[in-house]
Amino acid sequence: MPLMHLSFYSAFALSCLGLAFHRAHLISALLCLESMMLAMYIALSTWPAENLTTSSSLIPLLMLTFSACEAGTGLAMLVASSRTHGSDHLHNLNLLQC
Repeated sequence: MPLMHLSFYSAFALSCLGLAFHRAHLISALLCLESMMLAMYIALSTWPAENLTTSSSLIPLLMLTFSACEAGTGLAMLVASSRTHGSDHLHNLNLLQC
């Protein structure tokens, strides 16, 4: 396995582990999601160069766009939850209450 593939896989795996084990705050969950998307973006961006193809793919650009939209939505949820509940602790948020 090349070193570049190992770095992408390890960055994605560490982000998944961070999302699974450090879910105390909403901001930490959002940072883990962003690092997962960044690892996927870099892997998809370097894939045509590794295969020696000249055509650039539109998928990394679309993924980066959706990642920016996801980050904006996540930050809006963070601001809304901190205003209504006073903190960004995930255990304080209960979706069953109105």
